[in-house]
Amino acid sequence: MTSLQLFLQQAANGLTLGAIYALIALGYTMIYGIVQLINFAHGEVFMVGAYSALTIVLWCMVHGVATAIPWWVLLMICALGSMAICALLGLAIERVAYRPVRTAPRLNALITAIGVSFVLQNALMLIYGATDRHFPGVVPAVRWNLGGVTLTLMQLIVWGAGAGLMAGLHVLVMSTRLGTAMRATAQDLTACSLLGIPVNRIIATTFLIGSAFAAMGGLLFGLTYGTINFHDGYLVGLKAFTAAVLGGIGNIPGAMIGGVVLGLLEGLGAGYLSAQWKNVFAFVILVVLLLFKPTGLLGERVADRA
Repeated sequence: MTSLQLFLQQAANGLTLGAIYALIALGYTMIYGIVQLINFAHGEVFMVGAYSALTIVLWCMVHGVATAIPWWVLLMICALGSMAICALLGLAIERVAYRPVRTAPRLNALITAIGVSFVLQNALMLIYGATDRHFPGVVPAVRWNLGGVTLTLMQLIVWGAGAGLMAGLHVLVMSTRLGTAMRATAQDLTACSLLGIPVNRIIATTFLIGSAFAAMGGLLFGLTYGTINFHDGYLVGLKAFTAAVLGGIGNIPGAMIGGVVLGLLEGLGAGYLSAQWKNVFAFVILVVLLLFKPTGLLGERVADRA
């Protein structure tokens, strides 16, 4: 493999990982944009999505549904099912854990978020076990060799799903009444309450959307890597948070760009330096960024926060 082929191959791998990071980072940045809260339980919501999709796949296989329908229909069922489960989980977390401490000092909300993270993480361990779980290959193992660079059908699905969901979110936030209300709430929550905007409903909807995106990230993660573990949410969640900070926390386009950039850097670093150090790259980038550009690549634009 030539140096150019190596670069393109690692860039393709990094772009796949970056799309997953971006989907999860959107949840971080949306929630922060409205309630100024870093939802550290978001990584565990991502893993709930992965395990929910795994449960749906196994149920379909046991009951013969998987063999009776096309693979892409099974994939849609897994995606919609896991997104619905995590959307409801996001609503429950916001209502039970975060809403009561919304007006309390920020440290209270931070400790609550960490507590919710531990509860979800240990619940997954007790339900599914502490060992790695194999994720069945729903997507056919189709590969193409383009000039020495291997692309898979799974990679194309990750890129397409990521781009489609992120574009849909951008249209929702910028071109709908709900999006207008979300952007207004991000600017001044108190004023929106006085104007009659249902702030609690807007915040709950933000948690719903962010959690659904995390679920899709969990499904794509499981299908891409073939195994999942209950503690994966902690590390992947930290990386997605790093991506949100990299792009500019509270900035939706920044979260998208930050996720892609982080995935590309991690993929190229693993190819040119060492795969054993790939988990270090994200946090080195975070430290350097906070030192030289604390507001991220695109900065924190209040008007785009949602």
